Amino acid sequence: MPTKNHGRMAQDMKRELIAIICEMKDPRVTGGLLTVTRLDVTPDLDQAKVYISVMGREGGPEPVVKALNKASGHVRTEISRRMHIRKAPRFVFVADEGAAYAARINQLLGELAAEETLHPAEES
Repeated sequence: MPTKNHGRMAQDMKRELIAIICEMKDPRVTGGLLTVTRLDVTPDLDQAKVYISVMGREGGPEPVVKALNKASGHVRTEISRRMHIRKAPRFVFVADEGAAYAARINQLLGELAAEETLHPAEES
């Protein structure tokens, strides 16, 4: 059962993780809009699953996820150093398609609204 301190630590870890990713010089990570949407940490701090959303990139989220998973050792070391914790979790980065799905729904709704203004519904 997650405790209050565990949740606070996860939020602090997420904040530091965002800062570390922003400082990375890897061209596969830079460019586009990269967002850390969620961070799930096991209670024993053994593993952390990081959900990221990538928008505005040509290849989609796959190259970014691959690059971040390759750099997960560096990220783990930096988290440990910045947060002053002895055991930092192993980070696993996965793509979160929620933001892209929401953007697609928003686009479809916009198209429906535009179509409605061109062809208003006839009332009987």
